[in-house]
Amino acid sequence: MKITALHLDILKEIGNIGAAHAATSLSNLVGRKIDMRVPNVDMVNFTDMMELAGGSENVVVGIYLRIEGDVEGSMFFILPVEQANRFIQRLIQDEQFDFSNNLVSEIGLSAMQELGNILSGSYLSALSDFTGLKIYPTVPGLAVDMFGAIISIGLIEISQISDHVIVINTSIFEEGYGDCEEVRGHFFLLPDPESFESLFNALGVV
Repeated sequence: MKITALHLDILKEIGNIGAAHAATSLSNLVGRKIDMRVPNVDMVNFTDMMELAGGSENVVVGIYLRIEGDVEGSMFFILPVEQANRFIQRLIQDEQFDFSNNLVSEIGLSAMQELGNILSGSYLSALSDFTGLKIYPTVPGLAVDMFGAIISIGLIEISQISDHVIVINTSIFEEGYGDCEEVRGHFFLLPDPESFESLFNALGVV
């Protein structure tokens, strides 16, 4: 399958539709204006994916879930620990919150999981609407671990057919903070081998 710039543009547009829905949900949740956008979408190999996350041994906050329905696979939302801390501190109004702390508060963990619910649900809903495929997310899990450990489950499946991953870069902004305060994360979409072709056929890839 040859993936062109046009197909990546389509995925970016889907991502921005999903981001707009997620921003509305987040704004309603926190009672403050949240803006989200997807600056770019790319197909990268496993080595480049590791570099995007700061290396396989870099400790990150990861939301992970399985995709079910007409397309099956794995999806991960990865945030650097300091970015996740900053976002959750604002979300729950607790500047002491720190994912590196073994006594991390339950409310902060719940807030991060809800963020994963909103983001993944909004993106997959937009993808489903655009392609006409039935796509359902499972309940997201949350991990604070080395990136290589978090992503390894999805890689086992996809490495049988491909050495590339779809990367959806995501920027989150909050009203009252400048662009320098944006929270930048990465979605990694890893369709299972038998679903890879179904997804791209639905996107118009022959």
